[in-house]
Amino acid sequence: MFTVTKQSQIEPIYVLNDTRSQSSLTVFPDRGGIATSWRVGDRELLYLDAERFTDPKLSVRGGIPILFPICGNLPDNTYSIGDKQYALKQHGFARELPWQVVSQSTDTDASLTVVLESNDQTRQVYPFDFSVSFTYRLAGGDLIIDQTYTNKSATPMPFSTGLHPYFATPAKDRLTFEIPADSYQEKQTGETHGFAGKFDFSQAEIDAAFTDVKANVATVRDAGQQLTLTMASSPNYRTVVFWTVADKDFYCLEPWTAPRNSLNTGKDLLHVAPGETLNCKITFSAKFA
Repeated sequence: MFTVTKQSQIEPIYVLNDTRSQSSLTVFPDRGGIATSWRVGDRELLYLDAERFTDPKLSVRGGIPILFPICGNLPDNTYSIGDKQYALKQHGFARELPWQVVSQSTDTDASLTVVLESNDQTRQVYPFDFSVSFTYRLAGGDLIIDQTYTNKSATPMPFSTGLHPYFATPAKDRLTFEIPADSYQEKQTGETHGFAGKFDFSQAEIDAAFTDVKANVATVRDAGQQLTLTMASSPNYRTVVFWTVADKDFYCLEPWTAPRNSLNTGKDLLHVAPGETLNCKITFSAKFA
């Protein structure tokens, strides 16, 4: 019923399958541990710009990039710890570094665990020793992502984390949303707008941050595909970001533990004590009707 298959091409690719529901998930550990395809039945749920993905000089636009140790951007890409200043690019470094496969299972679902460990490169921009593990679990129409964040440093480790999933859609004007917040802040202008389940897709770009969400479940109804997509997260996730650009067949519904610039402001910033581990979980559920 469940299988995990390693496909060796230029770089290792792992494919998780649930043969009963004909669902699958494709993961590239060496490319930031990213999932690039999630299929349920004969439907592909994720968008992937294949041309950008083949060019390592370009940021990936598609799949489910992992955000760590920050979500969003910092002013001038800088932050300070004590009296020392550091530089971090938008969304951090986890999505650009190779992750290591440490385990897989087909007992109760198809699962794959990948790990990112601190190294000399990460310590130059983020002065902490850490271990981050992601376990992708696939069963039926559910994709579960269990995460652990372990602080191997002698001081508390501050960070935010999140995902940047790109969902494919043929018609954005047929999307409706249930997001547990009454308003959002627009990145381009800093203005706050009320929200009633719809966006104006005539805009060139929408970058909306829903902070201090009231619950940890958000739903998207895609009438064009007869698809209901539900995103449920652990209470650590306090922000939901919606992002899309015109003339592209995707939208991003992103769970973040904290808003952009939290390393400087401290808002909703997570801290893990030395030697301790923090657990987080995100579940995406797809139902066609």
